Amino acid sequence: MSKKRDMGQRVPIAGSGNEMLSPITGGSSNRNFPSAATNSGTTQYRSFNNNDIKRFCDYNPQRDFKRCLNQSIDAVPSAWTRAQAEQIRITASNSAPVIQEPFPRISDDLWIWDMWPLQEKDGSIAVLPGGWRVLFALSAPRSVLPDNRHDVARIAYFYSRDGLNWIQGGLVFEEGTAFGSRQWAGSAIIDGGRIYYFYTASGRRGEAQVTFEQRIALTSSNFRSNLDGVELVNFAPHEIILEPDGVLYQTQEQSESGGSSIIYAFRDPWFFKDPATGCEYLLFEGNIAGNNLDIDCGPGVPEEARLYTGNIGIALLRNNEYTSWQLLPALLEAGCTNQQTERPHLIVRNGLYYLFTDSHRFTFAPGLTNGPGPDGLYGFVAGSLRGNYQPLNSGGLVIANPVSEPNQAYSWLVLPDFSVLSFIDTFDLQGITTDELTNLPESFRRAHFGGTLAPTLQLRVSGRTTEIVAEYEYGLVMVSETESPKCCRNGAENGNGGNEHDHDCHCKDHGDYNCNHHRNRGKDNYDCQCNHQHGKDRDNEDCNHDRSDECDYDNYDSNGQCYRCGKKHSNPSYPRSHKSWKEDNHWKDSKHKHKDDCDSVDDCACKDKNHQHNDYDCISFPKPDRKRFYNDPNCGCRNR
Repeated sequence: MSKKRDMGQRVPIAGSGNEMLSPITGGSSNRNFPSAATNSGTTQYRSFNNNDIKRFCDYNPQRDFKRCLNQSIDAVPSAWTRAQAEQIRITASNSAPVIQEPFPRISDDLWIWDMWPLQEKDGSIAVLPGGWRVLFALSAPRSVLPDNRHDVARIAYFYSRDGLNWIQGGLVFEEGTAFGSRQWAGSAIIDGGRIYYFYTASGRRGEAQVTFEQRIALTSSNFRSNLDGVELVNFAPHEIILEPDGVLYQTQEQSESGGSSIIYAFRDPWFFKDPATGCEYLLFEGNIAGNNLDIDCGPGVPEEARLYTGNIGIALLRNNEYTSWQLLPALLEAGCTNQQTERPHLIVRNGLYYLFTDSHRFTFAPGLTNGPGPDGLYGFVAGSLRGNYQPLNSGGLVIANPVSEPNQAYSWLVLPDFSVLSFIDTFDLQGITTDELTNLPESFRRAHFGGTLAPTLQLRVSGRTTEIVAEYEYGLVMVSETESPKCCRNGAENGNGGNEHDHDCHCKDHGDYNCNHHRNRGKDNYDCQCNHQHGKDRDNEDCNHDRSDECDYDNYDSNGQCYRCGKKHSNPSYPRSHKSWKEDNHWKDSKHKHKDDCDSVDDCACKDKNHQHNDYDCISFPKPDRKRFYNDPNCGCRNR
């Protein structure tokens, strides 16, 4: 590739036939798909121009906050409707093979479930010095009954050079340091030589009785990685970074007052960097805010359906430390359709956004003509992050447990190459339902719970259709990269050696435009060139801006200091932090008009003009209609 003729990048699309990206093809366990051709396709490429690269690699969460926020300011969640759920079918293309004993166990003393790999910020699978891949998972001692494992869950980690033979590293957090009485699922990224851990803090540390409060927490650590293994060291204090606000996402109190028999959700944080914009987000499982009893599912739908309010939430990063986030309107709602949209995550391929989530049979709303969907992986696709997500395969079902083993696996996680991890749940129940398990002897319940990694499955994805095309070894994690511009990763300089890409690196600004902060070099060892100076803005003009426009607060930190030029400005109390603003318990009027007031008398045309405020006094989002879960024939509004 000529650098003079093409200043952009062409990178392999994840899951291609490039041997460097997927060195292991699954060994000999592809027994259920003998005719499937795996890892044999022609490598495909997607081009990124200089603007794409700059926007992605030079992203600064403070400077670019308003740009990223604008994509969501008028966003309306996509809908997973009852009509779509009626199209769910278990077929040969989405039914997983039956898992049979004997199977290998990743740990001799721990139950393992809900796993996730260490990833780069762009979502690629990270490889640490020494050639190690790292896998995190929820764990509990095998002395604990499988039914009770969620009440004592701790995050453990494992590492492997081949992504197949995993070495147990131990628990990630020292006892008594993490928030919650136990930890539930999350995600982990590596940035600047540190690992950042996003996790669910469930309950309260030291509580006498298990509760189900859920908050999203963060910590970070250094690591030692060499030929001997991987050690996690020097942890930062844990912080709570997100809680439900009761405006966009349901609180525990709202859920309990609404009468739901299934616990509410504010959990499973998943880090995502949008390749189209560089903006950085957390996805999470949530529920629609408010009292469930106020929801109208429409005529002919059982009243109990209004208690099913699952959604896929999203928050936008506000600072470089990953500690400040702005809640945004949900990406997807399953109101009147499903109560749980667990472990949501995104994969971008060919410019399409594939949104995946896990769900159970028992969390589907009652009254669906064809009955509830199975325990399975469900997926949706849109043309952009805030696009109108449509269910894959008509109803959304991507992977189902086999009909003969409806509970054999769960917690499916799709990786950049569309390979899919999961864990072995209850199997070979011989017709016994999971509700009946608690009445059976402990020995039976232990013998029929896997608590380890299931065989990795391979998806083939084309537009809005998917199919399972291969079954690999148990717990295989292949090295794969995302479809995104690639930035410098600082190599061994920041303790993250071995992750540099084979192309010229793009200069990172770190938000202060100080050339001394640029330690990266391109593949040809050229210095990254910077022209910015302190005391100048990014256009090399004098930094004379003031705070006359209160809404333009993204240029300043919480101490009133301009991150662009370092000058101290007056009124340091503005902007208020997320925490202090919520403690004020001060909310503006929940309804106001756009600056271009709507004069139409048509409620359908005007309903998006009513906004709700959230977190910051300059930020508001469309106020949803509680009747939006069905079509109103007198209005003509589309079901959203």
